[in-house]
Amino acid sequence: MKTSLPVDGLQLRSIVKDSGELELSLQRIANLEPAADEVMVRVEATPINPSDIGLLFGAADLSTLAVSGTGERIVATARIPPAAMTGMAGRLGQSMAVGNEGAGTVVAAGRNAAAQALLGRTVAVLGGAMYSQFRTVKADACLPLPAGTTAAEGASCFVNPLTALGMVETMRREGHTALVHTAAASNLGQMLNRICLADGIGLVNIVRKPEQAALLREQGAKYVVSTASPALTEELTQALVATGATIGFDATGGGPLAGQILGAMEAALNRTAKEYSRYGSTTLKQVYIYGGLDSRPTEFVRNFGMTWAMGGWLLFPFLQRIGAEATQALKNRVAAELKTTFASHYTRTVSLAGALQAEAIAGYGQRATATKVLIDPSL
Repeated sequence: MKTSLPVDGLQLRSIVKDSGELELSLQRIANLEPAADEVMVRVEATPINPSDIGLLFGAADLSTLAVSGTGERIVATARIPPAAMTGMAGRLGQSMAVGNEGAGTVVAAGRNAAAQALLGRTVAVLGGAMYSQFRTVKADACLPLPAGTTAAEGASCFVNPLTALGMVETMRREGHTALVHTAAASNLGQMLNRICLADGIGLVNIVRKPEQAALLREQGAKYVVSTASPALTEELTQALVATGATIGFDATGGGPLAGQILGAMEAALNRTAKEYSRYGSTTLKQVYIYGGLDSRPTEFVRNFGMTWAMGGWLLFPFLQRIGAEATQALKNRVAAELKTTFASHYTRTVSLAGALQAEAIAGYGQRATATKVLIDPSL
């Protein structure tokens, strides 16, 4: 190692016990010297994303949350409903590290040139287990941040930015020209709106509340509809006629929204159809579910003809499909526009122990818009 480092560091862990109890705690993890192609990062900023919340809490009922202890001895527990334990079978008894992404300073590096070049640099990391004071990863898992960029500014430069860019890239590769996005006032949704404005892509934003619609319109969004509107179906159909969007990305997952989008796509296509077909439009209507903000079953009514598809979409399998070169091109755009297109905003910053406080969990555990929390493990 190039500097004198603590022999260990704190890491946030999540475990589901056979008893049906979820437990979150902090553990001390040894700091091992990096291998030749590795670097050790002192983590200074790591966001709590919806994908992280899924691993943090599993199927736990947060109304049963109990917190005990203080400092690094803090422990948060919650009960998992018996009916939900089947879905937790794959992780029973496993203490799991949490945190997809983050940023910090490289404080030690292996001997090869790529690793040594990062020593002392502020880097973003997509490596898992980022809710840690120190994280050792392959050098090629790091994205060096532009000069003058703080760890907080670079902490969210992978999951949300690459997801937003991945949606646009999927749209293009599958032959569509405009898209629909739900939960559109989120950090991710605001990024997607900025991308589409810059690239001249039609985007239909679906939100839950009037104030969220106002936020997006202030940021230049042209087509915004609210699920709270009694005229949702007509407003959505009009926006689809105007944009020609035939692909959607749904963050809610459960309930009727994905089906409503498909139905409105069919209605929009029929308004410009030159002849009637009892099988509906021959244009493919595609909705991808990429989140689970609504835990209800997915419901839909078959009112959208025969040419349609509904499926799942996840960032990491998508990046694997497009390959290293195309993925790097997306990362390069993120780095170049980190303080503009891909800027993230947080409601508060907490320590590792602070992330397990009942008040903090009550906030970010809602997965609601404008509740994004940043962890600074160095605090």
